[in-house]
Amino acid sequence: MLKVLRFLRQNPRITVGFALIGCMLLFWLIGNATIGTSKAVPLSGAPDLPPSARYPLGTDSAGRQLLPVLIAGVPLTLEVGFLAGGVGLLIGTVLGFSAGYFGGAIDAVIRTVADVILPIPALAVLVVIASTIHVLLSVEIMALVIASLAWMYPTRTIRAQVLSMRQRAYLDVARFSGEGHVKLIFRELMPNLLPYLAASFVGAVGAGILAGIGLEALGLGPQDKPTLGMTIFWAIYYGATLRGMWWWWGPPIVVLVLVFMSLFMIAQGLDRYANPRSRQAV
Repeated sequence: MLKVLRFLRQNPRITVGFALIGCMLLFWLIGNATIGTSKAVPLSGAPDLPPSARYPLGTDSAGRQLLPVLIAGVPLTLEVGFLAGGVGLLIGTVLGFSAGYFGGAIDAVIRTVADVILPIPALAVLVVIASTIHVLLSVEIMALVIASLAWMYPTRTIRAQVLSMRQRAYLDVARFSGEGHVKLIFRELMPNLLPYLAASFVGAVGAGILAGIGLEALGLGPQDKPTLGMTIFWAIYYGATLRGMWWWWGPPIVVLVLVFMSLFMIAQGLDRYANPRSRQAV
């Protein structure tokens, strides 16, 4: 515990980032316990009402109370980011370690596929994939669609990290001692890359949320779920910006800004910890 507190004290960016995440988690816990999400449905109130004592964040044109919508939307949006970023990084880690460690034909195939797919505009491909899915798009399916194009960059960067470590002396010693490939990867390589993987995961979560917001802003998100992106889409669809209904689109944007700020600060702090050069520069 003391080591954790000392680490947070030495890395104020991580502390601020986790504090913002903690505030949003506290908002969701208190809101879910006191207000709930049962009124985040149409006709739960009179439509187009501004914030008041009865409706703290007002209502939208469908009569949904926007405070319960916000309480329900925060965890759904974070779920998209964590699932898409986690799956994409997991695939990239497996492929990156395989290409960097084994080399040869495995490296050539993985590197070629990643280099071919990486320049393709991801949002355009995601739009095509999402628009061809005929079943009702859920949060989980949308996250997996995003993850399907989120593995190329982690694959290249992790491969480069493994290549730089593969010929080091301590790995030769481990090989001579009879350790197999799996033990070498998990006992020798993986621990040295954990800080880098943690920073990459935070960045992947932010990228997953951003990709989800892009799909939802185009109306390709889960239509029956009050995610932050779908809330913004419905606000645009019903002309809330032109009608001066700032309480409809303003709070989701503020929450998204706080989410991206917290993830950025955590990623910056972890990168400073994982990169000795940045520590020396500071």
